Amino acid sequence: MPVLARTLEAAGLSTILVTMMPFWAERVGVPRTLAVEFPFAQTLGQPHNRIQQMSIIQSALQVLEETDQPGIIFHSPEEWHQTKDQAIKAWQPAEPSPIIREMAPQIRTLLRQRRNKSRSVPGD
Repeated sequence: MPVLARTLEAAGLSTILVTMMPFWAERVGVPRTLAVEFPFAQTLGQPHNRIQQMSIIQSALQVLEETDQPGIIFHSPEEWHQTKDQAIKAWQPAEPSPIIREMAPQIRTLLRQRRNKSRSVPGD
């Protein structure tokens, strides 16, 4: 996304990145950033919360209108109205996808093997 933003900016189009990771936006040089403290995959707000989503979009447009300096990061005052645990539970599907269902036992086995290997004492 940052490369695309810089390319569009070079062509004369203003861009803004709305992200939950402003640290990385700053690191890679995004022209303008609106930082939101929201869970992943819900950058513009909670599903079906039109008011919150419109507020984020309006904030992003306001940043575009008011700044012409590169590297600016604005932090949205919008708050997520769930605890972290509630947000994670709401984000996860009730049933795992077929690939996750198939791979989960294998991943658990690999993690268990790695954990056991790290616990073994060298020279035993």
